[in-house]
Amino acid sequence: MAKTYTNWVCQNCGRTTPREMGRCPGCGEWGTMIEVIEQPDPSTGGAFSPPTSEPQRLTEIQAEGLVRLPLPLGEFSRVLGGGVVPGSLILVGGDPGIGKSTLLLQAAGVMVEATDRPVLYVSGEESARQIKMRADRLGVRSADLFVVTETNLEAILHHADRIQPATMIVDSIQTIYLEELTSAAGSISQVRQTAARLQWWAKNTGVAVFLVGHVTKTGAIAGPKVLEHIVDTVLYLEGDLFHTYRLLRSVKNRFGATSEIGVFDMQGQGLIEVPNPSEVFLAERMVNAPGSTIAVTMEGTRPLLIEVQALASHSSFGHPRRTANGVDFNRLLLITAVLSRRIGLRLFDQDVFANVIGGLQVREPAADLAVAVAIASSVRDRPVAADLAIIGEVGLSGEVRAVSQTAVRLREAARLGFRRCLLPKSARRGQEPLPEEIISIPVRSVAEAVEKALV
Repeated sequence: MAKTYTNWVCQNCGRTTPREMGRCPGCGEWGTMIEVIEQPDPSTGGAFSPPTSEPQRLTEIQAEGLVRLPLPLGEFSRVLGGGVVPGSLILVGGDPGIGKSTLLLQAAGVMVEATDRPVLYVSGEESARQIKMRADRLGVRSADLFVVTETNLEAILHHADRIQPATMIVDSIQTIYLEELTSAAGSISQVRQTAARLQWWAKNTGVAVFLVGHVTKTGAIAGPKVLEHIVDTVLYLEGDLFHTYRLLRSVKNRFGATSEIGVFDMQGQGLIEVPNPSEVFLAERMVNAPGSTIAVTMEGTRPLLIEVQALASHSSFGHPRRTANGVDFNRLLLITAVLSRRIGLRLFDQDVFANVIGGLQVREPAADLAVAVAIASSVRDRPVAADLAIIGEVGLSGEVRAVSQTAVRLREAARLGFRRCLLPKSARRGQEPLPEEIISIPVRSVAEAVEKALV
C-alpha cells in the first residue's frame, strides 16, 4: 500500500507546512491552515515513463494565425484583447453580488448568436430554474445555450465532450471537485487540481473556459495564488455597491494588454455597456466649484477623464485627518507634504479630503497634479477654469514629471470639449507631436501649475 503524507496548507496563500500551525508563516493569517492528506499514485511505482513530447527548432515551428471567437459585448471584448481565444482559460473574480454571473450569462447568450455554436453554462451554486429566471430577465433566449447543474468535474467534462461547445462557463471553481481527492470542494487541493485539469482539457479541445472565482475579505481571489498562474487571463469585476457602474479590469492577459478596463452600468435588464465613460463621469460636474479638477488618466489603452474633488476644512483636533476615496492614501500624503513644503500652503491645521467621482480607483501617478491643484483650489477658495484638464506626476522636489501617452490623453480631452490642458514641460520633447485642437500649457513645478490653473 502506498504511503500517505499529511501536510497543512494555507487556504489564503497556499503555503505548505509539515505540521499544524495556528498562524500561516507566509501571509500571517490565523485559522487558514487546513490538513491535506496526499497519497501518491501506486500505478507509477516511481518509474520514469518515456516523454511524449519532442524538442523542435524554433525556426521550424509553424506560427498559426490566432482566430478569436467574436464577442459582441464591446466592453468585454476590449478587456479580453479583441475577442475570446479558443482554448484559453479565463478567471473572472469579484465581490458577491457584483454581477459576475449576470455578465457571463449575457456573454453566453450573445456568443451563441455570433458563433452559431453551442455554449455550456455549468452552475454549481444555482438550480436550472434560477438560471432560467435570470435569463428571462436579461432577455437571453438562445436555443443552443445549454445549462447543467453539476459539481463533479468528470461529469462536467463528459457533458462538454458530448455537446462540443465553443465556450464553457463554470460558476464557480470553488464548488467543483474531483472524486480522487479526499478534501472538500473549495479546498486548496480541489481548487488547484480542478483548475489544472480544466486547463489541460481546454488546451486539448480548443474550448475557451470561463471560471468564476470568489474573493476573500481582502479582495483577493479565494484559493492559492497559483490559481492565477494557471489561467491565461484574470479579470476582476469591480464597483461600489452604492453606485450602478461596474468596471471589468484585466490584471493578467496572455493575449492582450493588461490594466485594460470595460465600463458597464448595472440596470434591471442586466449590465449595459458604457462606450463613453468619460462623458458619464463628468455629466453631473458642477462648473466653477472650488476644489474640483479634471484629470486625464489611462486605463490600459483607453484614456479616461475623471473628476477629482478635494476639500480642506479647519480641524479642531491636534492631528488633522487625511481621507482618500479613489486615490492612494500614501500618494495623498505625499502631495499634501509637497504643497506644504514647496508652495507654503497652510495644511497643518486642515482636514484634507480627496475623492474621485463615480467610485473609480485611480492607481497611476498621472493624476497627482490634478489632486494637488484641487487641494490648492479648496484652500484658496478659487475655482479652476471649467475648460482646463490636468496631466502630470508630482515629485518630492515640487517638480511636475512627464507621463506616458500624452498625445492620446490630449486628443480625448479635446474630443470632450476641453480647450486647454496643464501638462509637464518635458512632455513637449516627446517624439509624438501633440494635437493642435487643444492648447497645451506647459509647467515645470507645482507652484507654477497652481498659479496658472486657478481663476
